[in-house]
Order: sequence, then C-alpha cells, then structure tokens
Amino acid sequence: MTVKKGLWASPAGIPTLFAGIKLLIHLWTNLFAGYGIFRDELYYIVSTDHLAAGFVDQPPLSIFILALNRLILGDSLFALRFLPALAGAAAVYLVGVLTTELGGGRKAQALACAAAVVSMIYLGMDAIYSMNAFSILLWQVAILIVLKIVQAPNIRLWLLLGAVLGIGLLNKIDVLWLGAGIAAGIVFTPLRSQLRTPGPWLSAMLAFLFFLPYLLWNAMNDWAHIEFIRNATSGKYSGLSAVEFITGQFLLNNPSTVPLWLGGLYFLFSKRGHAFRIGGVIFAMAFVILLANGHSKAEYLCSAFGILFAAGGVLFEFSSAPWMRFAALRLYPIVLGAGLLLAPLTLPILSEQSYIEYASVLGVRPHTAESKRLGDLPQFYADMHGWEELASAVGAVYRTLTPEEQRSASIYAQNYGEASAMTFFGRSLGLPHAISGHNSYYLWGPRSLDSSVVIVVGGNRQNHEEVFEEVTLMTRFSAPYVMPYEDNLPIFVCRRLKVPIAEVWPRTKNYS
Repeated sequence: MTVKKGLWASPAGIPTLFAGIKLLIHLWTNLFAGYGIFRDELYYIVSTDHLAAGFVDQPPLSIFILALNRLILGDSLFALRFLPALAGAAAVYLVGVLTTELGGGRKAQALACAAAVVSMIYLGMDAIYSMNAFSILLWQVAILIVLKIVQAPNIRLWLLLGAVLGIGLLNKIDVLWLGAGIAAGIVFTPLRSQLRTPGPWLSAMLAFLFFLPYLLWNAMNDWAHIEFIRNATSGKYSGLSAVEFITGQFLLNNPSTVPLWLGGLYFLFSKRGHAFRIGGVIFAMAFVILLANGHSKAEYLCSAFGILFAAGGVLFEFSSAPWMRFAALRLYPIVLGAGLLLAPLTLPILSEQSYIEYASVLGVRPHTAESKRLGDLPQFYADMHGWEELASAVGAVYRTLTPEEQRSASIYAQNYGEASAMTFFGRSLGLPHAISGHNSYYLWGPRSLDSSVVIVVGGNRQNHEEVFEEVTLMTRFSAPYVMPYEDNLPIFVCRRLKVPIAEVWPRTKNYS
C-alpha cells in the first residue's frame, strides 16, 4: 500500500499549485507580453514623491508600498507589477484555504482555485499596480479570520481581524462594506453571542484607529475623498445602472464560473453550510450596498467572490445529487478552457491588432465604465498607450523655447495621466515636473509656477486666452490606440498670465 506524503497530499498542495500557476501567468505576461505602463500606474509613481496620510482618490497604503518597491526594485515595468502578481497568487492560495475551512477536500479546492485563477477581473486587477490587488488579498485574509472566529472565537483572532480590516481601510475604502457585512453577519448568525464579549468591540476600535490617519487627513483637506466620490458618481460613472452592475457580475468573473459561485451562495445559506452563513451574509451585504448606490462599477464587488468560489467547490464535491457530480467533472475543463479563451480580454498578451481581431471574433466591443468615447481598444488597454510619446511631443515643444524661457517654464496638463506621463518620462528629457488641477495634483499645488511661460497640454484656445495674454498652438499630439480624448491633443505655449496664480489655481480644481 502506497501512502501519499509531502506537500501535494497536504491541504496546502492544491492551493500552492494553482497559486504557482497564477504567479507564472503574470510573471510571463510582465516579462514577455504587455503594452506599456498604465495611466494610473504613472500617477501612483509620481504620488510616491508626495507621501502623505492620504490622497484625494485613495488612502495611502498602496502608495507607501510602491515607494518601498521602487526603492528596492526600481521603476521597470516588471518591478512595478511584481507585487500585484504576488498578491494575486496569494489570494488564489487563500481561496484554497477558505475551501478547506468550509470542509472541502482536494476536488473542491481545485475547482475553487481554478475559478479564482481564470476570473477575468482578478486577472485584470493583478496585471497592473494598484490598490486593487492588495484589496482582493486582504478581503480573503479577513474572511478567513472570520471563519476561524466562527469555529473557535478568541480575543486574539478578534484583534487580528481588527488589524487586517484597519490595514485594508488604509488600502481601499471598499473594506467599509466588508466591515458592514461582518457586522451584519454577527447580528444575524449565532456569532451574535460574541457581542457580550469585548472581542468584536475591540476589533472595531482597532480598525478605526488604523483608519484614523486617513480620516484626519480628509478633515484637514476639506473632505477631499468625499468630494471625489460625489463627483465620480455624478460625473464619469453617472451612466452606470443597477442592471449593468448585476450583469457585470456574470461577465467579469468569467461566465464559466457562474454555476460555481451561485452554488456557493446557495451553499452558505443552506442547512449544510449554516455554520458558515456569515460568509454569505458578507457577500449579500456588500452586494446590497453597491446595488443601492445605483452607480457602482461591477468590479467593486470582485473581492467578495473568493468565499463563493470556495463554497461552490464544497457544494459540488460533496453533493449527493448525481447531476451535480456529473456537472462537477465537466466544470473543470469548462472553467479552464473558458479561462484560456477569455484571458486576452483582460491580460495584454496579444498584439493590439491581434486583440482587435480576436475581440471581434468573440463579439466583444471596446468598453469602459466611464462616460467617455472609445476607440479600437477598451479603456483598460488604451490607457497603456501613448504616454512616452506624449512626453516626447511636449519635450519637442519645450526645446523650441529660449534657454531663458526653459529655465522658468512650467507644464500644465488637464488630467493626472498626462501630468504623470510628463513627470515620469520627462525626467530623461530635462522637462520640469508637470502640474495639474486633477485629484491630488491640485493639492500638490502650482509649485514654483512662473507666469511668463507655461506649456499647456490639452484644453482649448478660448479658455486659455482668458488667463494668458499670448496663446500659441505649437502642435497636436496623436498616437495609435490611445483614448480618443487623448488623441489629436493640442499643445500650446502660453505666455504672461493676466491674473495672479493664487486666483487662477482654485479654478483648476477637478476631483473626479
């Protein structure tokens, strides 16, 4: 009789295998495929030069992590995207651990982890640097701690949960609806008996203390993040509807995983899964909060799906219904096959033209959650194009200035993508740091703006002539595959402000 030994026979074996696959997918993409640096990545890099307790559009943790990452690994695209790849692999591993906590075996783990690997939104989130990869990971950590509390509550676990939630809040505020889900789960499950102990209260207090620096930063900056959210929901996300939010859940997680996560939701509210019902309550509460908002992007719910993948794996593994056992055997190849088929839609592994042709064959049109016109590529891919070329175009205009003008010139951009591109790529071109009124750029201010010469990227002549005595259109920037509003972009040289910069700067404010 042969006894299985080692890692692969242990509960960690399957999660380790799929986490390794996930990591290799992203490392290969980062090394051998991909387009260019993403708009937001440029902004985050520039943000590391302005470390603070908060930013207009996000809490500070991911920016501090990036600052450390840059210090150790540098600014290459591979270095920039290494930590998101690692976080994504860790999240897949934790989905396998969650499956074990719910009572699942190797078959359940394999199905749940496969779903986490091929989830289109997870592939996309982990393909670039942002707070999102860390958010998905931290949700899984928090939910795992909750499941352990359900089985054996103790003060250490409660304090650990509070610390994880607090760290999560410093990364992304979507942890607020995770916290709301946990609170509802405590109230509506037998875990409410814990309310008579200090555990839940200390956990909440600890999470609040972690989050307090960002709250104080907002209070000192006129609640900038609240204004940002209000403007975003009434502006660029105003076209989103509740129907789009719901249908997005079926598409973004890979349509092949729908039976699994719907089954997982059923399992968590069934008699068999009643001990872990809090997992279902967490998902349901997050779903209701985002749906009630009316303008939530479908991707906002993505961090909540790990527990459903895990629960679905358990349901299919142990179901006594013959049809479910039959379906489970066929879900593996379907999920993995669909993952291969749809991966190019969220991983930049094809050339631009190949992607356009491939998406056309699949019947997929370019899309964006924002109220913007699109070109041949979806916004996620379009925003990986044109940034270095834009900086070069501005550099060419800068070199037309006299040496005296160059010493005093400033560069103004309409949005953080343009400003960050000129700051990041402009270093090697000798350009001054760009300024803008968009999001945190507004708080960083006009720097040492000299009113004599300003290179203005974008906008229109009429508006510029209201504040400058002389406005000269120098060129128009164009590049393939960029977003249409970044194409045919005018670049002006504006001279001699008519009004003091202290009066002009407040007009530039744009939190969105």
